[in-house]
Amino acid sequence: MIAQISQQDNANELINSYIDKLKSSGFTGDLDTSYATRIVNSTDNSIYQEVPQAVVFPKSNKDIQIALQTANQDPFLSLTFGPRGGGTGTNGQSLTPGIILDLSRHMREIIEINEEEKWVIVQAGVIKDQLNDFLRPFGYFFAPDLSTSNRATIGGMINTDASGQGSLVYGKTSDHVLGLKSYLVDGTELNTSKITKEQAELLAEQQASTSSVYKQVLTSCENNRELILKKFPRLNRFLTGYDLENVFNEDLSTFDLSRVITGSEGSLAVVSEAKLNITPIAPFKTLINIKYDSFDSALRNSPFLVDAEATSVETVDSKVLNLAKEDIIWHSVSDLIQDVPDKEMLGLNMVEFNGETENEMDDKINNLCNKLDALIENKQAGVIGYQLTNDKSEILKIYTMRKKAVGLLGNTKGKQKPLAFAEDTAVPPENLADFIAEFRTLLDSHNLHYGMFGHVDAGVLHVRPALDMCDPEQEKLLRKISDQVVSLTAKYNGLMWGEHGKGYRSEYGPEFFGETLFNELRKIKAVFDKNNRLNPGKICTPIESKDSLVSVDGQKRSWFDRKIDVTVKDSFENAMNCNGNGLCFNYDDDTPMCPSYKVTKDRRHSPKGRASLFREWLRIQEEQGVNLLEVEKQLINKENDTTWWERYRNSGSNNYDFNHEVKEAMDECLACKACSSACPIKVDVPTFRSRFLNFYHSIYLRPAKDLLVGNVEATAPLMAKFPRLNNFIVNNFPGKQFINNIIGYVDTPNLSVPTISERIKTKNKFDFEKVNLLSESEKINSVLIVQDPFTSFYEAELVAATIKLIEALGKNVFVLPFVPNGKPQHVKGFLKEFKTTAKNSSQFLNQVAELNIPMIGLDASLVMVYRDEYKTILNSEDRGHFEVKLAHELFESFDFSCIKINSNSSFTLLSHCTETTAMPSASKIWKNIFSQIGLELKTPTTGCCGMAGTYGHEKQNFDKSKVLYESSWKKKIENEQIETILSTGFSCRSQVKRFEGKKPLHPIEFIASKL
Repeated sequence: MIAQISQQDNANELINSYIDKLKSSGFTGDLDTSYATRIVNSTDNSIYQEVPQAVVFPKSNKDIQIALQTANQDPFLSLTFGPRGGGTGTNGQSLTPGIILDLSRHMREIIEINEEEKWVIVQAGVIKDQLNDFLRPFGYFFAPDLSTSNRATIGGMINTDASGQGSLVYGKTSDHVLGLKSYLVDGTELNTSKITKEQAELLAEQQASTSSVYKQVLTSCENNRELILKKFPRLNRFLTGYDLENVFNEDLSTFDLSRVITGSEGSLAVVSEAKLNITPIAPFKTLINIKYDSFDSALRNSPFLVDAEATSVETVDSKVLNLAKEDIIWHSVSDLIQDVPDKEMLGLNMVEFNGETENEMDDKINNLCNKLDALIENKQAGVIGYQLTNDKSEILKIYTMRKKAVGLLGNTKGKQKPLAFAEDTAVPPENLADFIAEFRTLLDSHNLHYGMFGHVDAGVLHVRPALDMCDPEQEKLLRKISDQVVSLTAKYNGLMWGEHGKGYRSEYGPEFFGETLFNELRKIKAVFDKNNRLNPGKICTPIESKDSLVSVDGQKRSWFDRKIDVTVKDSFENAMNCNGNGLCFNYDDDTPMCPSYKVTKDRRHSPKGRASLFREWLRIQEEQGVNLLEVEKQLINKENDTTWWERYRNSGSNNYDFNHEVKEAMDECLACKACSSACPIKVDVPTFRSRFLNFYHSIYLRPAKDLLVGNVEATAPLMAKFPRLNNFIVNNFPGKQFINNIIGYVDTPNLSVPTISERIKTKNKFDFEKVNLLSESEKINSVLIVQDPFTSFYEAELVAATIKLIEALGKNVFVLPFVPNGKPQHVKGFLKEFKTTAKNSSQFLNQVAELNIPMIGLDASLVMVYRDEYKTILNSEDRGHFEVKLAHELFESFDFSCIKINSNSSFTLLSHCTETTAMPSASKIWKNIFSQIGLELKTPTTGCCGMAGTYGHEKQNFDKSKVLYESSWKKKIENEQIETILSTGFSCRSQVKRFEGKKPLHPIEFIASKL
């Protein structure tokens, strides 16, 4: 059996006393010392791992001040803090062994906008895309861009002085900061903005607590001005952390303390609010995708493109392109980046032009296209083709692909994964091609694979060498390569960190700044934080401090992962491979991943969070001597050796068990499987969640609701024999109360009346012998419907409609007898029972498949089980080769032009989230079908409806289910007639009926109703 985990790395007594003190001091945010929360926050998007002592989630500026002021009292003076935003840093900037101050959960308010003066004031937890979505109706945007824009916070961008695409024109985050509200380590409020030098000098001479800060920064930056200008490279990606140069303007007439705080990685103060300038959105855009015969050609051609006065020039190599082609994201851009006939595309430059008028760009674009045509005709510069688009939605799709490509590198096959540790070097753009050629030679000398992409217009290229950090020798190689890259960038007059901050690379600071200037940094650190309590070890230490800087040799995730047996890691690679890129933190309600995180804002309830907890759970079980694969084999193939009485006794115990913390995170999962497709690493929470539940309930009892769900495919056919009686029971008051309070279910759906058996005509009932006697031409012209428990017993009218529609298309239709699919068992972790169900179902469907008649299912979540979970639980022989398609997959080849429907209305299709992520072309197919029958079909993007099978029916999830529905689906429905809303998911239709009072139709049902 698995081990009960009663011991954990507890927060110490001082931390617990501090938390108690905050509770009694008026702190209104969340305080968490649970091991689960600390583990989830022990990683970011880097290779490092540092377990904090606690995580504090302030709700206001007052909370931040209380947290810091309390820690400035005895006995808490030894406590250290690390501010945290989106946790998207690639160098461990937000990792700390102390207390995390996480501003991302609650401090997401956009406070004020001034359109005339072009500024906005936001809290630090506001997400970059959230801000731009807010600004778009006003005609503005916040210009600095980055690949993690849908989860990166403004506070994080400020602290790393982030930048990305278009920085040659738009600059870095610091170029857009007009003012900051920050808190010093003692809780003192510090408001900074650009002022005259004279004003700064007056502030420096006052007796205020911040006077020493102004005095030291003035002295350091003015007295060393000549050395600063000489030392800091003349690059678009100038040297930050701390930005000594831009505190002053060129003639030293103005002074801006915000420039020192921006890029300081939380080591000087906690930024809580920012006043930002905003940029008018250029109404006209053109993107030219230029294709090359090699990546070197793409790099060497970049100065030519910059000279064309483009707004931005982005590049990706063939490795990144090929990974994108294997991902669902490629469906959205394949028409925009087509292969060149008889040529191999090994590099791509994406060149963007922006303008206030079309004419403003025309000359630039035409001039560039003429030059490109000449290069192609003369076979010069490696240019093999290009495509141009002016459509903003298409441009957005291409950049979405480019952004996702960052994470896709982590999905490289094998143990060696491309890692971010020396990947944001910046050199003068004219030196970039030679620099990268030498960089590649360096990596090739170590026999490493790598991917490259970046911002060639700014001389920044992201290079991610593939290493296996669980191999100690390769970890040593990381250090060696880091040292070599530092030397290489210096040779080309560049920077080691052009975009992603220093973090654990802070040890290289003295080498880049030189002793004199680095000591000035330390003096500045000392006046802000003399005892080194804010993000200690990052950037620099106070001038008198003996503390050390963090190092690239710091503790890494691999130190934890190495303790897990290789066979176990391989078996659970869908959790182990999570690299922390955090796409599952996507704030956009109209994206399917991840609904549980969207509604709780708790990172434990995200794929990254669950993968982190599960990895730690695997490690501790291994530490306890548990052979998980052997235990699992016994649980699935034999019997549980823990008796019911032992499980009952365990369930009644109040003893701490880390298993419970992992279980709580897993319980919040909707099992929608969006992560298994939308995550660039393909982290598959429902799969490892199911395996965990199977383990967990080997030592703890299952709740009644799980037993109900796990057996629904056995009970539904029986209940369907008496549908009116069943519906009466679930709808009357005593029945509702029993189901609600005892079982824990709400809004139980009604069984279909008439039943499916009453709706299906004799000619449509499947008889193997009868169907087998059909001629080959008759079989080709036939379709088999595979039943599922939800449409067959709760929505039999859809099955009948499917028969009607397919027959109207001239086909024969046969409905297979109901055979359980096993999806409910898998969701609840009944893996022994699921294996039996899968084996029986496969045996039946393989026999039917011998007829060579296409089989279709009507609900995506169940059809996908045949494709995914069956292959996991069964060997290839037992799974066989049968194929069940979804209706739209078969309909794609059908001609619907024989059906014509007249309507003045346009219709809206809201797709099942499993279908959206696993089959991204589904909505396009339905759109084409509706076009054939003479109707317009809109297919807006949506998030999860909040039902997700039985999740929304569980009493404990009702409120969260409603929030999810209102955040996405309701917004698409509220301004439409419900008769014009269509939906492909059974659970989605049930959710709409619950909150709107009327169920939308499946597209099949709608078409059939018009025949």
